[in-house]
Amino acid sequence: MKLLWARGESAVSDLVAAIPEAEALAYTSVLTTVRILEQKGYVKHRQEGRAFLYSPCVAEHEASRSEIKHMMQRFFGNSRERLLLSVLGDDDIGPDELSRLKALIAKAADGRQPVPDGKPAKRPVAKEAER
Repeated sequence: MKLLWARGESAVSDLVAAIPEAEALAYTSVLTTVRILEQKGYVKHRQEGRAFLYSPCVAEHEASRSEIKHMMQRFFGNSRERLLLSVLGDDDIGPDELSRLKALIAKAADGRQPVPDGKPAKRPVAKEAER
């Protein structure tokens, strides 16, 4: 997908040629992967002559969010907390990265009231003063 997002519409042979030599894959492997991505709705194709040209159907950030939600549901019982605890338990995380994560969490928490299920509560609507 990264190659399709970077290159735009491409034939499988162009994708194979664009793969770094250290990560080289066979044409059939790339074709199979692209077809699976098409079945899942991430990629579409159009025919130009005898060639099929493939292009992404979803933006990179949309695909990332979708896959993270799927992973969170599948491996962490749909719990953001369990996902973050797993990430924070990784010995490779450094103090700078932890600091950035703390800042992002604080920014996300601004103005939100946590509730037991971990989802932010909606902000209360100010009521008119009673007469």
